[in-house]
Amino acid sequence: MKKKVLAVCLAGLMGLMALTGCSRPAPEETTAAEIVQETTEAPTVEETSGIKVIENAGENNDKTISLRIVDRDNPALPGREPEKVRGIYISGPMAGSTGLFQNILDSFEGTEINTVVIDLKNDEGRITCSMDTPVVSEIDACVPYVQDMKGLIQTLKDRGLYVIARVVAFRDPYLAEKKPEWSLHLADGSLYRDRQGMAWVDPYCEDVWEYLVEVGTAAKEIGFDEVQFDYIRFSTEGTMKNVVFDEEVTKGRSKTDVITEFVKYAYENLASQGLFVSADVFGTIIGSEIDANAVGQIYTEMAKHLDYICPMIYPSHYGQGNFGIDYPDTKPYETILAALQKSKAVMDEAAEADGHVSNQAIVRPWLQDFTASYLGEGKYIPYGYEEVQKQIQAVKDAGYDEWMLWSAANKYHLHPAGETAE
Repeated sequence: MKKKVLAVCLAGLMGLMALTGCSRPAPEETTAAEIVQETTEAPTVEETSGIKVIENAGENNDKTISLRIVDRDNPALPGREPEKVRGIYISGPMAGSTGLFQNILDSFEGTEINTVVIDLKNDEGRITCSMDTPVVSEIDACVPYVQDMKGLIQTLKDRGLYVIARVVAFRDPYLAEKKPEWSLHLADGSLYRDRQGMAWVDPYCEDVWEYLVEVGTAAKEIGFDEVQFDYIRFSTEGTMKNVVFDEEVTKGRSKTDVITEFVKYAYENLASQGLFVSADVFGTIIGSEIDANAVGQIYTEMAKHLDYICPMIYPSHYGQGNFGIDYPDTKPYETILAALQKSKAVMDEAAEADGHVSNQAIVRPWLQDFTASYLGEGKYIPYGYEEVQKQIQAVKDAGYDEWMLWSAANKYHLHPAGETAE
């Protein structure tokens, strides 16, 4: 049975992070000074134990049980050991370029990499392989960069790799054009578009929720181990103040209300099928109420309804002076360590506040494997093997043991395990 989607969209950025309207902004359109975060210190991580059981009433009122991981000794589902992920992102076109992709995989032999995150529903809203599901077929969303996704996944699993489907959520220009009734609109009835001209679907629309779960369900059937939602938020641009919302639908609910409700809805529907569920979030929302309200992401609340929460703590995305660092991009170790110490402090505070009743997702950060030259001279450094290794060491020193590397170009820098940069 459908859930009603209730929330309110309020004004835009408040001068925080004008990040181009996407979770991973185009470099030339991001400035470090536009991103805000405070500094906090915290001790090393202590895991929370236990398993959460959720009863999910389906259309026939049948109850299914979905089990949630909160400790490595308690796998989410019988017979499935959750992975300690060390992964890389792979775009749809790269995944479909058999020779190039195999070369990337071969280059990671002997490294810590055990996971690939592949675009299944990409930034343009297109499905990157053939998929015969109701809405996908109706709007003809497939652009099959990968001709045989099932076969590819099996090849990856034969290599011993864990495979994650990246599913872009609410910034979906293709769906917005095909289903304008599911989309954000301006007062004149036209579609809302971000600065890149991309339309967004309405996070309050229950049909959008069901579509995303439809894609996630197909991911399970194709063979993915996990669904990772990205763009699971509102646009951060100031033009959002011009969007008109139906008060009968929003009924006073905030942006953070509706994003958290969607996370819970998606988790209940997908975890019950045996999938692990994760979500990418801005690193700047950690401990920042202003940033959280602007994008609709409350770190600790979302973590209650996920297996993994994946903060994008790229050093390039922190402004001058954050964590007491003049230019965070020039200090990859110090920035990552401070960001994850902040994560630990916020999670501990939330657990203490509710008496350790709620479960928490495992924190699995995205790290930077690209050079942010757009920041300007003196404000960035080239990123290569040494800078990547420093970030990984910071993850470990903060008490965490999972990470993923982001490079839009799919070019990565990792030494074989045990080796370090000169």
